Formats: sequence, structure tokens, C-alpha cells
Amino acid sequence: MSTRYLSNITLALLGGFLIVTSQAFAPATFIWLMFGAGVATLVLTAPAVAIPARGATQRGLDYLFSLFGAWTIIASLVFAGATVTWLGFASGGALLVLALAGLTAHELSTERVVHSFELQTGAPSESERELAGMS
Repeated sequence: MSTRYLSNITLALLGGFLIVTSQAFAPATFIWLMFGAGVATLVLTAPAVAIPARGATQRGLDYLFSLFGAWTIIASLVFAGATVTWLGFASGGALLVLALAGLTAHELSTERVVHSFELQTGAPSESERELAGMS
């Protein structure tokens, strides 16, 4: 399983968690849940920005995830009451949308590889027949 897939699915779950808890808990409790989600997002994605093997698209998404993680931490510490509830809801929605974009990008790259394997099937070329000793 790819680290891109695992990080995106984890962040999608974290975004969904923020959306649900923003409406289910009192603001005093939700502030700390929001803070924890921001820290988890930042810890998961900030180091991933420096890994070139994740690809340019995923690294760009990781950068955006890191920005939203930092914003979520700041918002949870600066704002209070209904404001923090709706900012947390919005942060959760943003994490969820970005994670779905990352999952889609991962799926498209996987589909491209499978499609290229499917296109390779068929009659062997002249050079392949020579190499196999079939000429």
C-alpha cells in the first residue's frame, strides 16, 4: 500500500472527524479536539513535503495540508465560541476535500500504469521475435 494513499485516507478521516465533532461537542471541548487535529495534520504532512518520491502533485497537496494544519492550530488557540466551531468545521471540510483530491490523483496515477500494461499486450514486434529466437 502506498504512503500517499495511507496519508490521504488518514487526513480524509481526520477532516470528517473535525466536521462531526464541530457540531457534536461544546466549543470548550472542540477547541482541544481541533488543536489535536491540527497538530496531527502538521506532523503527518510537514515532513512529507521534503520527500521527492511522493510526486509533485502530492507534495503540493502536502504543502497545502501543512498550511491548513498550521491554520487549524492557530484558529483553535485564537478564536472562541461559535467562531471556533465554524472555523473548525471549515478546516475539516478543507482537509476532506484536499484528501479526496489526493486520493483521486493517486488513483489516476495507478490507473495510468494499469492502462499502459493493457496497451502492451498484443502480437510481438519483430525485435521481440528476434530476441526470443522465433524469426
